[in-house]
Amino acid sequence: MSKEVPSGRPFRLLRMMYTEGKPVTIYTMQVKQSELAKQLEISRQALNVHLRKLRDLGCIRTGRGFIDVTEEGLNALGVSVNPAFIFIKISPLKREEAYQAMSNFPIQRIFRVAGDMDAVLLVEQEKLNETLRKLALLKGIKETKSYVTIQTLK
Repeated sequence: MSKEVPSGRPFRLLRMMYTEGKPVTIYTMQVKQSELAKQLEISRQALNVHLRKLRDLGCIRTGRGFIDVTEEGLNALGVSVNPAFIFIKISPLKREEAYQAMSNFPIQRIFRVAGDMDAVLLVEQEKLNETLRKLALLKGIKETKSYVTIQTLK
């Protein structure tokens, strides 16, 4: 079953938010607050106090059934919002095995790409060395190129 595609004014609104919006990095946890309180072994009221404080600091956004960790929250955790990219060339006979292994690495995203490279990993800068060490042990990796971002422009 396919989802309905917005049209007319809703589509123009969606397009405007996309073109004029600022891309941000967030981590979303889809969980009910009662379940989260149970996991933390605290009352729902205590959880609300903590969530309100984090929300007031700009570290999170909350809604029905989700909690987003914002860029401000990532900064508070010491997580870089300027990632590193690793471009990888893989031996054709080892690609599937390599993709499977890389999916367990400490990475944010993995992309299969067409062209002179076979995969691109999006990695937190703090995890770059660890990821490169793991790649060095992986059979079939022919070449890697790493790029560290220094500033998000848009």
